[in-house]
Amino acid sequence: MTHPAMPAPVREVINSYPATVRDGVVRLRSVIMDVAKNLPDIGPLEETLRWRQSAYLTPQTGAGSTLRLGPHKQASFAIFAHCRTTIIARYAQAFPGWDRLDGNRAVLFDDPDQIEPERLSHLIRHALTYHQKA
Repeated sequence: MTHPAMPAPVREVINSYPATVRDGVVRLRSVIMDVAKNLPDIGPLEETLRWRQSAYLTPQTGAGSTLRLGPHKQASFAIFAHCRTTIIARYAQAFPGWDRLDGNRAVLFDDPDQIEPERLSHLIRHALTYHQKA
């Protein structure tokens, strides 16, 4: 599947990560891009850096809550959601015991092969539409 080109500052940061982290973040990015392309109401997805991690936002519509990808102290890498949202909690409730979590903050991975796109697409869809009115 073809995805938009990665902005140079994001690419530079991701390329600076160790191989496992880099491969995992690139794979998670791909899942985010696949989900976003099927959500036209969120508007264009912005890919930028936040806290030296790739971040995915919906600035034009404000439909979503920011997702970030990057290294984690307790794992190789993670997908992060804003800790004051219900994004991780709802995901954990829908798929209890399936993933290692950092509280209400992140889903943790040690290897890119642990990424399950179909399951994670639920978390990503929820995050990218978090502020949309039903």
